[in-house]
Order: sequence, then C-alpha cells, then structure tokens
Amino acid sequence: MTWRHTFQTRIAGVLALLLLVVVAATYFAVKAATTRAVENQAQVQLNTGRQVFERLLDLRGRRLQYGLGWLTADGPFKQAVAAGNPAKVLAALRRHGTGIRSSEVFVLGLDGDVMVSTLALFTRGQTFPYRDALRQARRSGLQMLIVAMDGRPYLLVQDQVLDPQPIARVVMGFPMDTLFANELRSMSNLDVSFLSVQAGRPGPLFSTQPVAHQATTFSLLRDAPANAQASIQLFYGERVLSQVVSLANTGGADEVRVLLQSPLEHALESFAPLDRQFLGIALAVLVVSLAGALFLARRVSRPLNALVEAAGRIGSGDYRTPVRVRGHDEFGLLARAFNAMQSGIAVRERQLAHNALHDPLTGLPNRALAMERLGSAISARRPVVLLYLGIENYRAINEGFGPEGVEIMMREASRCLCMSLLASDTAARITGSEFLLLLENTEVDRAVARADRLYALLTEPQHIGHDELRHEVSIGIAAYPADGQQVEELISRAAIARHDAAVLPGYLQVYQQDRDLAHQRQITLIRDLRRAAAEGELHLCYQPKLDLKHGQVRQAEALLRWQHPTFGLVSPAEFIPLAERTGSMAGLTQWVIEEAIRQSAEWARRGLLIQLSVNISVDDLADDDLAIRVTALLAQYAVQAEQLIFEITESAIMHNPQQALRVLEQLRGCGISLAVDDFGTGYSSLAQLQRLPVQELKIDQSFVRNLDSTSGDGVIVRSTIEMSHNLGLKVVAEGVEFEPSLKLLKQWNCDTAQGYLISRPLNAMAFERWLRRERAPV
Repeated sequence: MTWRHTFQTRIAGVLALLLLVVVAATYFAVKAATTRAVENQAQVQLNTGRQVFERLLDLRGRRLQYGLGWLTADGPFKQAVAAGNPAKVLAALRRHGTGIRSSEVFVLGLDGDVMVSTLALFTRGQTFPYRDALRQARRSGLQMLIVAMDGRPYLLVQDQVLDPQPIARVVMGFPMDTLFANELRSMSNLDVSFLSVQAGRPGPLFSTQPVAHQATTFSLLRDAPANAQASIQLFYGERVLSQVVSLANTGGADEVRVLLQSPLEHALESFAPLDRQFLGIALAVLVVSLAGALFLARRVSRPLNALVEAAGRIGSGDYRTPVRVRGHDEFGLLARAFNAMQSGIAVRERQLAHNALHDPLTGLPNRALAMERLGSAISARRPVVLLYLGIENYRAINEGFGPEGVEIMMREASRCLCMSLLASDTAARITGSEFLLLLENTEVDRAVARADRLYALLTEPQHIGHDELRHEVSIGIAAYPADGQQVEELISRAAIARHDAAVLPGYLQVYQQDRDLAHQRQITLIRDLRRAAAEGELHLCYQPKLDLKHGQVRQAEALLRWQHPTFGLVSPAEFIPLAERTGSMAGLTQWVIEEAIRQSAEWARRGLLIQLSVNISVDDLADDDLAIRVTALLAQYAVQAEQLIFEITESAIMHNPQQALRVLEQLRGCGISLAVDDFGTGYSSLAQLQRLPVQELKIDQSFVRNLDSTSGDGVIVRSTIEMSHNLGLKVVAEGVEFEPSLKLLKQWNCDTAQGYLISRPLNAMAFERWLRRERAPV
C-alpha cells in the first residue's frame, strides 16, 4: 500500500511539475517578448529623438546663419570693421537684433586673428583656435561647427564681410547650455545632457536630469564610449536606454559629447496587469491539473498493484500463476507481457542451468560438471579412471582454418568421444583443446584399450572443405584410488600424464608415481628462468675449436650454463626447451650475445683474439631487429663483427625459411659470420645451403663420435666435407672424443674440430689459462 501511495504522489507531482514548467516557460516567454517589444519601442523612440535632435541643431544653425547674414550686410557694421575700430564694432553689434545678443560674436581678420570678441576669453590680435577648422568647413560646404570653448559646448556659424572684397570673417557662437537641452527635451521626449572636454579636462555638465542625478550622468558622459550602440542601463533604480554621441567635428583633441536617454519603466508598467492576470490563470490551471493527476494515479495504481504482486511471485520462483488484469488497454497488454515473460524466464532458467554445466559448442559437460561427477564417484568409493585427452595441433588448425575450422574439429572430436562412451561414463570439454573422460567401474588395463580405440577414431582423416587434416592426440591416464584421493589431485595427475604423452614417444602415458616432483621442478625452472640473468645465475663456458690445418685454436663456442640456487647446475638440455616453450628464449639469447661480446672485448684488451660462436634459436630468427641490436652491442664494446659467429640449426631455418633468410642476410650484411649447426639431423640438404648466406657447416656429433673410415657415418662425413668445400663452405666437426676420429678428419681435410678430445667447455678464466698454455712456446 505504501508503494501505491508513493506512486500516486509521484505521478501527481510529475504532472504538476510538468505543468508548472510549461506555465513558467510560457510566462517568462511572454515576459521576455514584452520586454523585447518595449526595448524595441524605446530604441525606435531613441532613434526618432536623435533625428529630431539633429534636426533642431540644424535649424538652430540655419537661424544663426540667417542672423549672421543680416549682420554682415549692415553698413555701419562693415564701416566699423573696415576702420578696425573695436568700439564701433561692438556698438554695431548692440544695435543689432536679439538673436545676436544671445550669442557670442567673433570678428576675425583674413589671417584668422581676433579683431573683436564678445567673449572675454579671446583678446585682440590672438589667433582664433578654430580658424583652420572654419576654413576646412567652408571648403567642405558645412554650415556649422560644434566646438568646446571656455569649458562649454558652442554651435558656430561663419560668414565674410565684403567691401566689396572680403575684409574680415564673422563667427557667431551659440552656447549649448541647460536652456538649450530643455528645449531639445520638449521636442524629442529624450533626456539630453551636454559635456565638453578640452585638453582631456571635462567642463561643466548641462543636462535635463535632476541635480541629484547629474553626478552619475557626468560619469556616463565622461567614461562611456562615444557613438557606440545604444544600451540598456540601470539608472537610479530605473531601466534606461542610453547612447553617447560625439558632436564636435573639428578633428582635434577637443570633444563635445551628448547623452540621449529614453526611460523604459513607464512602458513596462502598462504590462503589469497582464502579468497578474496570467499568473492567476496559471495557478488555477495548476490546481485543477493536480486534482486530475491524483485521480489518474489512483486509476493506474490498481492494475499496477496486481502486476507488483505478480512480480513478487516471479521473484520467488512461481512461474505458473498467471496475471489477471481486465481491459484491453496498455495495462492489459502489460499483463499479457508478464505472462509471456514468466514462460520465457522458465525456459531460459532451464537453458542457463544446462549452459552452466555444459560446453556451448560441443554440448558436452564442462569442467564444473565433470568435477561434480568425479566427486560423487569418489564419495561413493566407485573406481574411476580418468582419460585426459589433448589435441596438440589445435593452434595450427586455428591458424590454418580459422574459428570455423576449429568448431568443425571440436564437434567431430566430441562425436567420437560420445560414440566411445558407456552409460556410466562422462565426457567433458574442460579447455579449448582438452577433454576429460570419466570411466567408472573400469580397470586401468581396460581403460588403456578403450583409449587406444578412441585414438584410432580421433586420428582418422577429416575433411574441412577441400583440405584434409588429422588430429594429433595425446592421452594421459590416472586412476582412483591408486593415483589420488581428491578431485583436483586426480585431474592434475592426469594432466601431467597427458603432458608426458605429448613430449615422449607414443601418444599414451599412464601416470607414474613421483611425476608430481618432476612437474613441480619444471614449473620452478620456468619461473626462475625469467630472473636468472638478473640474479647472476647464468654464465658462459667456452669450448675450443681446433684449426686442423694450422694446429692452432682461433675459435671457441660460447655455451650457456645455469647454476640454480636450489637444483645446482641445470643442464641446457633441460632448461633450453622450457625457455623455447614459454617465450623466454629471446631474453636468454640477448644475454648470451652481450656476454660473449663483452668477454671477447675483455680478451682483446689482454691480447687474445678469439672468434666466438653463439647459438641462436628459431625465436631469434623471427626478430627483424636482431641485427640492429647486435650491431649496437658490437659498437658499445668496440668489437669487430668478424669476431662473432652465429650458429643456427637446420630445424630453426626450416621453421619459416623466408623469414629466416631475411634475418640471416641482415646479420651477414653487418659482417657477422654464420654457421649451420647440427647438420644432418634436420630437414635441409646441401642443395638448400646454396640459398643461405652461411660460411660454415657443423657436422652433428652423432656422425663424428665413433667415426670409422668404412662405416656409414664415415662415408657421410667424408662426402659432406667434400661437397661443402665445393660449395665454398668451411666444415666444423663437433663431438671429437677419440684420436682416430681426429686423424680421419685431418686426412679428409676437415677445417675445424671440436670436442672433449681437444678440451671440455671451460669458464672464462680457465679457458684463458688453457689458451695461453697451448700458445706458449715449447
């Protein structure tokens, strides 16, 4: 019930708020439109008043010009001017009309100097300050000038005194004072204020504004930019449209400013009744709408209450009771949608329960369901044999055929597994390429036989499009209770057996006791190998290579050794495959190359020049920046590239021949020598060597160790030496352990020999001592 009341309140509040927003927006829109209309009206009034103002100034100038024309035509005045008698000139001015008496008169000579002035500011003989402006105005046809004199604005007109030629100029100045401002206000309906500025100093203010407002008016005239657009300002609590106009047209620094103001408040007052009426209407509409909203909310809440109760039933898991709401409106549609949703949720829950325990691609149980069933068998103490099956070429299939090919492969594999199951068995897909079979009430021997049949099924040729592929399968077997008592323990040991099956001959391995220790050793080695270089656990040993033609040692092979803090000296045959499998090989090779170059530089400083061989792997041949980094190391340690030989196995080259050839050519371009290591055990031939930029060939020790001139190995070694020499390659025989083998190699013109007969691998210090002893004269 609280929910219903809250919903009613919310819907009523939302509707009332919406209406309030609409009414408020309408009210402010009307008010803004009214204000804009008043402002536009005031702008029109200001523009009209400014035109009237300019027209009045023009009429006053014409009136002065008319009076000045009468003055210059007066005979006594001309005689007085011609005689140059100031007293007679002033007397003639006094005899003239009243328009002249209200203005100031200046009689100027033709040179612009003052002859007579009614304004005490100017004396006889003084240059009239606006003579140039008057001449320019006369040339331009202007009838009047507005200037600032004696701190006040004046309207000036001029004329010549002819007798009959020009003998003088007469200038009449009309003061633009408060009386003139009031006259303008009466005709333009604008408040008018005058201010003159001479040499940066403002004069007195002449304004129609009250005396109390004249300080602010003075500041506006002095500081506001002249001739700018009219703007609305707050002037003593009233909004006023104001504009400052510059009237002086002499072109100098002096300035006459006029402030024209048109009030807005009186125009806005006429709209006040409309505002009050509109506000009353809005409040009445709001009250009525609130009542309607409450009524509507009550009508809506009843079917919603039924829907809330239905949602509660669905939340508790009841999907059978339908929602009953009468009517064919939106609530009826919503009730039918609720009923459809109940059915859909029930179906999806069943589907989700299935998906949570099954693989979506193959439909087989997943790891969680397999562990649950294995746990149930262990709890019931039923014998179980686990077959941990892995598809080893999963990545190659993914790269070659893409995701669609992988899906086809997985479905076919799951079909084969299902075909081999008994009623009590379980087949589960636990990772992308691994399956787990639980064979209950089965002995290990029978499980091996079933695994063999399953292997035959899985490795049958399979067609994807026009291509044929075969699964490479490895199977590990572990049994309960012999190989473990816990679910995770059994699965882990079955995985160890599968891993052994992948790396050992054959495809099937049964878990052997204590294999956990070997597995843990591998995990520890993989983990520690990443930090072995930083911890100083790695070092190089150097095995001499004997030049059979000259009987000297000029070369040595750098061999990596790892002194593990726990396991002691770890064989390269153990940790190198781990490094290749886990992506650590590139870091190891980088360390070996730098250490070999550093040692070569150190020996060179001691007078020992040794060409060192370094093994690089397939991962290094995939690195296009290998040559750049090696060149940088050679430059860093000041070692010649000729002092370095890189040995590459046949299998590394054949993994990606085009990429390998590109990297080898880059290395050879740097001056580094190249050799093919373990020749005879890989996939290449002497013909393929023609395409490689190599200079040496190392015959694998398996052909050299028990060398005999009549054996098959002897034929292979001798033929390889002859063919290599024909190709321009030097030959290195490794694994020389017996004197007869060395003699045969010399007899067959082998270039270099390496093996225990010459020396075992030695650390740097022992190798240096050995080398100096060998080179010492006898």
